[in-house]
Amino acid sequence: MAVRRILLLGEEALRDPGVEVEAFDDELRALVEDLLETMYFAEGIGLAAPQIGVSRRVCVLDLRDEDDPEGGRWVFVNPVIVESSDEEDKATEGCLSIPEMEEVVTRSARVTVRGFDAEGQAVEVEADGLLARALQHEIDHLDGVLFIDRLTTYKRRALLKKWRKSQKEGAKG
Repeated sequence: MAVRRILLLGEEALRDPGVEVEAFDDELRALVEDLLETMYFAEGIGLAAPQIGVSRRVCVLDLRDEDDPEGGRWVFVNPVIVESSDEEDKATEGCLSIPEMEEVVTRSARVTVRGFDAEGQAVEVEADGLLARALQHEIDHLDGVLFIDRLTTYKRRALLKKWRKSQKEGAKG
């Protein structure tokens, strides 16, 4: 398995919706392993296949911490949000495809997601808190949507200006 390059804001493949997975095979399992390795290497909590240039509806999350080292690692293939609460939650989000940029994003406070694991077994999770937010963020990636698309025009422009400045400074260094 391998650590893959994470695509950055501006690369067209980030905007392409992922294709439904039909075969639960060794190729899919290898993709999942690459996603996990890449996510851990980048010190993220979630990663979707389009972020590494693979147009498949696959994402991984790992929300484990010292308080819960066993729980919180998820693999979703063809995930779909089947229910979301009217209640909203606002929190700061970042993205491995837009490093060092964060902004407050409004999302549903609770969601129910259905999909499959890497072996093709059905998975359904009712989530709130960080898991609900992370699931919505990663499923957005599978639809070609970035968290900046959920910002007001003003906040999006400000973040993009900051992003461009950071990229120019990084190119100089």
